[in-house]
Amino acid sequence: MEQYFSATQKMEQEVMFPSLLRGVFPQEEGADPATGGNTDLYERYQLLKAIKPVVEKGLASVTDQSHGDTDADADAASDDNDSEDPVDAQLERRLSHHLSGLQQVLSLLTRDTNALTRRYSQILEQISPTEGQPS
Repeated sequence: MEQYFSATQKMEQEVMFPSLLRGVFPQEEGADPATGGNTDLYERYQLLKAIKPVVEKGLASVTDQSHGDTDADADAASDDNDSEDPVDAQLERRLSHHLSGLQQVLSLLTRDTNALTRRYSQILEQISPTEGQPS
């Protein structure tokens, strides 16, 4: 997760003019064509920016609203069950599955964010190739 936050922070710091990404399509090995389809890097940038607050907040606010009263019901039901071991094992497997999926998604988002940032840097170098070189 730290890699994802680091990548998005770097993207936000480096991409000063997102409009330069309009009409530029992913072409690096780091970008997943299946996730982008026909979207240009500007649209991908907007998507990555929109996803960031959701990842930062997590789903806590959504689950708090939708499951406010069901937590007490679940606790009462679990007190009635004497055989919690199979339920606990199932919950552990489900949690492991979801965490694995989350880790895969964060890895893809990190890869796409880094690819977008690299491509933006390449665009800037094409615009002003002499900047940063001693004269």
